[in-house]
Parts: sequence; C-alpha cells; structure tokens
Amino acid sequence: MPECTECGAYTKFNNGLCTNCYQKENGNPWVSGVIKGRIAETIVEQLFISLGFQVFKYGMENSIPGISDLLKGVRGDVSKNIRQMPDFVVFKDSQAHFIEVKFRKSGCLKLSDIDTYGAYPFENALFVLLSQKHIKCISYKELKEGKEIHEKCRNWLGSRKEFETDKDLIIDYCRYAIKFFENVE
Repeated sequence: MPECTECGAYTKFNNGLCTNCYQKENGNPWVSGVIKGRIAETIVEQLFISLGFQVFKYGMENSIPGISDLLKGVRGDVSKNIRQMPDFVVFKDSQAHFIEVKFRKSGCLKLSDIDTYGAYPFENALFVLLSQKHIKCISYKELKEGKEIHEKCRNWLGSRKEFETDKDLIIDYCRYAIKFFENVE
C-alpha cells in the first residue's frame, strides 16, 4: 500500500501525497473554483447594477441557504433543479432575465458544460461568461442549437438585444475581470 511521503498515510498517488497533504500544499481545487465563481458573480452583479438593472440573487446559495451541504450525494429531479438555479434575476424596463454566471480561463462555454446533470431546466436563461479577456453572453437556446462561446466568437454582452447596454461601461468591467483573473490557473 503506497504511503504519503509527507505523513505516511495511505495515498492515491497525488504526487506521492495523501489527499490532506496534497491540499495543504496545493490548495483545495473545489474551494478555488468557488472563489473564482463568487468573484465572477460579484463583477456581473455590480455591472448590471451600474447599467441600471435591479439585481436579485437567485441561486441555491441565496434562495435556500445551507442546502448545498444537504444535497451532497442526493439524487433526483428536485435536487438537480436546485443545483441548476441561475445566479441572478435581473430586471429593467418591465423585462426580467435569468442570468447564470460562469468563469472559464479558456473563454469557452458549450452545452456539455451546462447539461452536466441532464437537460438544463431554465430554458430562457442567459449565460454570462467571464474569461481573462472578455465578458460574453449566450442563451441556453443558442447553446441547444449548437452555438458556443469560444475565444474568437463575438458574443459580446454589450451586443445582446435583451440588454441594449452601455458598451463602454461593460469594457470598464472587463478590466476588472482581467485584473482579478489575469493570473488564475
């Protein structure tokens, strides 16, 4: 049985370290992902507020505090739908939109990234993608049609007809995204 080179505990070959020692040395990737996601959500939330939208936090972390721990290992349609709740509802000019925020270092987003638990239940959601260079947007409907966000596509948030937004202000918020994500692994 392989032993951790640090503490002697059983290891599953994380560079010769047990899970605890590996995470002490390299950080917990799940925690890192949560932090990146929260930074991305904060940037998008503040952007929409600056654009004159009312922004309501909607995701499971906000609508049902504490449920994420209870759902670990739970399967079924209800738990799946709760996990997939969009992050925000934004409202302006008698129009409401579901917004799901994603950060991807690669700048890419495709349907298989969204349908990880089966078909996404919020058919009219819009996905706002932050990368180290851009803020882009695509609808779930477009993803289902086979469209994707990638490095060279022109799915700029400021070009969405749903928002008719201030492109210069979005560029300012792109600078925030670049600042916070420029050295992200």
